[in-house]
Amino acid sequence: MRFLVDAQLPPALARRIQAFGHIAEHVFDVGLARAKDHEVRRHAESTGAVIVSKDEDFAVFRVLRGGPQVVWVRLGNTRKADLLRRIETDFGAIVAALERGEGLIEIA
Repeated sequence: MRFLVDAQLPPALARRIQAFGHIAEHVFDVGLARAKDHEVRRHAESTGAVIVSKDEDFAVFRVLRGGPQVVWVRLGNTRKADLLRRIETDFGAIVAALERGEGLIEIA
């Protein structure tokens, strides 16, 4: 599975997802650090990536218009280590939900 991690989340999250055996890029990796949401969405669609973001706009767009699957990280301000631990704990369930075809996965 392929993932695209949005700008509000650390590049370390993409590296952690890679460690789980998936393809993962951060928007910084693909020249989209300052891109608008529609550009990030277009890149995710063209590469078949799931968007991982804290941005509610991606979740709303997915629900109303479709597009790439979204993992919406709804955790408040948290330390990077805590975020990575939480994703690691939930990652199996996240992948299972995506494989079932769920379009929006919320991590709260």
